[in-house]
Amino acid sequence: MTVTAHTGSVRTDSDRTDSDRTGARTDEAATVIDGARERIDALDDRIIGLVQERMAVSAVIQDARIASGGRRVNLSRENEILGRFRDALGTPGTTLAMTLLELSRGRI
Repeated sequence: MTVTAHTGSVRTDSDRTDSDRTGARTDEAATVIDGARERIDALDDRIIGLVQERMAVSAVIQDARIASGGRRVNLSRENEILGRFRDALGTPGTTLAMTLLELSRGRI
């Protein structure tokens, strides 16, 4: 819900125009943006599911490592992961990998 400052009127999301919602200046562009956003939302859902799966697999690895007398974290393995993401995605890939590692093993 949006309150318009100059009139004090209230607009709901259904009252928003295509331009308000998408930033597009034509109906054709708004249609393209809407379709692409639906695809992004579906991809994000898959990414979230994969991250949750990765976290579960990482927990199995950590449990096995700790049960065998090892450390919770294997830094050489984490460096491999950081390098793989950096090589594939550049510097932002390192940040993404660090976030995934933190989600999967917690802060060190």
